[in-house]
Amino acid sequence: MNLNLAVLIDGDNIPSAPIKEMMEEIAKYGNPTIKRIYGDWTKPNLSKWKNLLLENAITPIQQYGYTSGKNSTDSAMIIDAMDILYSEKVSGFCLVSSDSDFTRLATRLREAGMQVIGIGEKKTPNPFIVACDKFIYIEILKSQTDKRDDNVEKGAEKSNVDKITWKEINLISTTISDSSDEDGWAFLGDVGSLLQKKQPNFDSRNYGFEKLTPLIKSIGNFELEQRENPKSRHKLIFVKNKEKQGTKDKK
Repeated sequence: MNLNLAVLIDGDNIPSAPIKEMMEEIAKYGNPTIKRIYGDWTKPNLSKWKNLLLENAITPIQQYGYTSGKNSTDSAMIIDAMDILYSEKVSGFCLVSSDSDFTRLATRLREAGMQVIGIGEKKTPNPFIVACDKFIYIEILKSQTDKRDDNVEKGAEKSNVDKITWKEINLISTTISDSSDEDGWAFLGDVGSLLQKKQPNFDSRNYGFEKLTPLIKSIGNFELEQRENPKSRHKLIFVKNKEKQGTKDKK
């Protein structure tokens, strides 16, 4: 089902350059029926947004900074989000910010049954990340842009890619175990869904892979198996933790 989404952007806290990639990413999860960006448009630091708003049909919301050192944009965005929630016009929200001040908002929206997608930079505090159903890093969207640019220097496309660590490998392994049948096999789709619930910012693109399957293949700790799908010509992919050598010897 295609969700109707409200996209609310913190203009004071998000770079304007990857807006096209952000909107393309959001479209994967639903139909952005409401698109608003908040900030003090009298300030020169938001000037780069102006042409981009017209191109992407995003409505600018003016919010004056009444007090020095206080972010009035946050309050305006939170009030609007609650008004939209009670209007019952959408089934989900996309909160675009790297600010932890939106943690409580994300939690409240999810309590109301809304799907909440967060988009922000890697500097985003963890409380806001885990308050969302899914969190996407802007740096990854920038990397995708670099890959499509023929003029980018070799190696630059991997500048924002993280190296996978044993922490992530262990997360994948335990998630496979949690989703597996008696023989240890788990449907990869179920594994991906559970990974997202456990860690909303888990994304194979963070590690340089477009999909979960090639990421798991690259690690070498897991077995993959394709099975026929009675409902489609596309095969189903199952995954299993490889047995440790010591376990095999005992058998």
